[in-house]
Amino acid sequence: MTLEELKTQLLALTPPEKVETMQILTHTLSNGSLGITKTPGVMGGEACIANTRLPVWLFVSLRRQGAADAELLEAYPHLSAADLVNVWTYADAHSAEIDRALQEQEDA
Repeated sequence: MTLEELKTQLLALTPPEKVETMQILTHTLSNGSLGITKTPGVMGGEACIANTRLPVWLFVSLRRQGAADAELLEAYPHLSAADLVNVWTYADAHSAEIDRALQEQEDA
């Protein structure tokens, strides 16, 4: 299968199928890392990149402000592209949670 054929097939997927596809790719890219975790007492239990105190909502906020993945990786050199894939996949699958967290940050 060529990359163009794969692209056509990916674009034809339903939104739930796309989320599942991203989860499969994320697992493959991250070599089985935990990806996104919620730990009571760490960042108020918010969803964070595993083994960090960096919440998912922070990266969603930065992206909405126009930051590109390359800029985020430059600003956070200890993160990998797989970490960002985990962030975007989680944010897409839990948009209400992330919107709530962003609103709480804005209100604070």
